[in-house]
Amino acid sequence: MAMTIHLDIVSAEASIYSGLAEFVVVPAEMGEVGIYPRHAPLLTRIKPGSVRIKAPDRDEEDLIYVSGGILEVQPGVVTILSDTAIRGADLDEARVLEAKKQAEEAMANRTGAMEYAQAQAELAEAVAQLAAIDKLRKHRH
Repeated sequence: MAMTIHLDIVSAEASIYSGLAEFVVVPAEMGEVGIYPRHAPLLTRIKPGSVRIKAPDRDEEDLIYVSGGILEVQPGVVTILSDTAIRGADLDEARVLEAKKQAEEAMANRTGAMEYAQAQAELAEAVAQLAAIDKLRKHRH
């Protein structure tokens, strides 16, 4: 049997994933971080993107979109805390494309620095969600 670690992914709304994983890939701020059993303790911020999970009983990786947050690695336990976490299969491409369009329009019609920064953050989140949808499509084929 393969070595595993326990993984918890929690959003502001609910626990999205709780179970064993052979490895996890997380979009940390400085680049993707691969976590295997016996990884050194780590605490870092993560950016919007896809968390890839290899469960011990499945051949395919699970994808979960996170909007950013915190990654904590402790011996035997990995925890991801994110404002928003969505299973890859639940991402709605049409809704994400509309959010991207609205963010781009808000950036073009900006009236203040705060509005521009908010629109820029929303655009980055939409682009990351579209990348997650694209990764999910490639894994299915």
